[in-house]
Amino acid sequence: MTPLLTLQEHRQLCDELHQLALEENRHLQQHRQPPAPALLDRKRSLLERLDASLTALRALPAGVAGTDARVAVEQVRSRILQILQLDRENEQLLLRCSLGSGRPAVATPAPAPSLLQRIYQGHA
Repeated sequence: MTPLLTLQEHRQLCDELHQLALEENRHLQQHRQPPAPALLDRKRSLLERLDASLTALRALPAGVAGTDARVAVEQVRSRILQILQLDRENEQLLLRCSLGSGRPAVATPAPAPSLLQRIYQGHA
């Protein structure tokens, strides 16, 4: 697979993660409750794909050059910043939801690790 194609696929995955973060954000704002398990399963699936994509990116030669590659990298960086901002907001909304319910959220499955948690743990 060419470096440009690898970057483009990673960008597409980042777009999917962004859409999922937006969906989670809308849900948290509208319903004021944690997302359904189906959304969390989708998140876990995308995060598994993200791990594979990051492995492919790490395997690329260090000197990938070209205007197209630079543009793709900048688009990915921009999207990642948007995802991180939304993820932070979603974490705050989720915390408010769990604190506002007056009861611990024991019955709900454990949420997938946030993107920020994965990055700080060195997995992303």
